Amino acid sequence: MTQGLLYLIPTTLGETAETIDVLPQKVNAIINTIDEYIVENEKSARHFLKKMGIKKPLPEISLHTLNQHTNSSDISSYLNAIGQGKSIGIISEAGCPGVADPGAEVVKIAHEKNIKVIPLVGPSSILLSMMASGFNGQNFAFNGYLPKQQDERIKKIKELENLVYKKNQTQLFIETPYRNQHLLDDLLKTCDNKTKLCIACDITLESEFIKTKSIFEWKKQTIDINKKPTIFLIYK
Repeated sequence: MTQGLLYLIPTTLGETAETIDVLPQKVNAIINTIDEYIVENEKSARHFLKKMGIKKPLPEISLHTLNQHTNSSDISSYLNAIGQGKSIGIISEAGCPGVADPGAEVVKIAHEKNIKVIPLVGPSSILLSMMASGFNGQNFAFNGYLPKQQDERIKKIKELENLVYKKNQTQLFIETPYRNQHLLDDLLKTCDNKTKLCIACDITLESEFIKTKSIFEWKKQTIDINKKPTIFLIYK
């Protein structure tokens, strides 16, 4: 029996994004060959599949939940159907599975089981913001979320800014959308005036905002990024 495949299925970066604008037709074609998925959230995954125009009735689709509550010992069993010749898809909450995403753990296990992994083309907020920033795309690091406590967050910002100048390395990071303003305030207070900051917000949506300015210039401007998915980048 031929072994199935593990497909990494990209999604849109926001509810208002049209799938036809950011996802190739191949993604739609692959989705209609799969009836079993590993997902972060069942409700949003079903909504995405419906939006993509999946032909099979949604009640017939099998979903395995993968999030912070998932028992690590259960993850390997999610791939059992592949041994039976069926392919499985991983769907993340936004963007590309495995990139700043729990799907990476499934992919790791797939390689250990010698399962073929196929990544499909889709939007990555990390890469799109890097492309649009004008910063060093030869040497960059994504740092995920910064600490919640302000003193620890400021300490981390200083560390990342030092890496910018020491390693000539672009630093990318994110924050929970409702804390965006707190992070921006700390960046403006902590970083050197000449350090460049790119704010990339609502990428691929109609409300998309991507702008690079020095810290000095940002201090003279007020922007509203509250509750909007945003990536912050600093460079020199």
